[in-house]
Amino acid sequence: MGSKRNAFTLIELLVVIAIIAVLMAILMPTLGRAREQGKRIACLSNLKQLTMGWILYADANDDRITYANTGLTAQTTVPWVKYPGAGATKEASLEGIRTGGLYRYCPDVKMYKCPTGIRTEFVTYAIVDAMNGHPDIPGTSKLMVYRRAQITRADQRIVFLDEGRLSPNSWTLWYDQERWWDQITARHGDGTNFGFADGHSEYWKWKDPRTLEVAKTDYDMWQNSTRNTAEATQPGNEDLHRVQRGVWTKLGYEP
Repeated sequence: MGSKRNAFTLIELLVVIAIIAVLMAILMPTLGRAREQGKRIACLSNLKQLTMGWILYADANDDRITYANTGLTAQTTVPWVKYPGAGATKEASLEGIRTGGLYRYCPDVKMYKCPTGIRTEFVTYAIVDAMNGHPDIPGTSKLMVYRRAQITRADQRIVFLDEGRLSPNSWTLWYDQERWWDQITARHGDGTNFGFADGHSEYWKWKDPRTLEVAKTDYDMWQNSTRNTAEATQPGNEDLHRVQRGVWTKLGYEP
């Protein structure tokens, strides 16, 4: 006499599928956060190594820090990386890294890009204006840094940040206005990574929803119009105040 064959009923199969779907719904956000956490850690490591390279550059150049404006082309003013131009090829972009002032100290091209960076970009980090960058920000002539010895409280002074894509200049932020100029980014859970003058890096999570509005505005729209509108002015935004203090040491206005 043959043995009776057991099988799942249709209802039992549907129950199993439903349980699997529920488990996936629970696990997927957790896995997504874990992946993003890993990218944040990798990005923080990149910024730490770039900032250490920035320090080594100054040590080897009589305390002078590297040029922050990436569009400089004169042989005597080699920037930290060279801007290859809009729409540059991959090889031209990589050559811009290799011929930059920091490559000797940070000789891995992957170090110059956040893991969540734009596919066609090979440098996503920037140096702020205050660190030997664009010199014409109103009210900042006495706040510009050209030698490391000028820096006090180095653990609080921002050098690098994750800008999102390379531009021909340093990263610009107003000093005497409660207002953004260059776009801030939101990565790794709605925040941004920074590298500081003492060689450490930090992740700052944004608290003001207006900061996220700036970060999530279309890049070209922000560059061409939005940064000149009222949306860029954000009274009482503690995120903005925090970044301004990190860049310029203090606020040039009464908040």
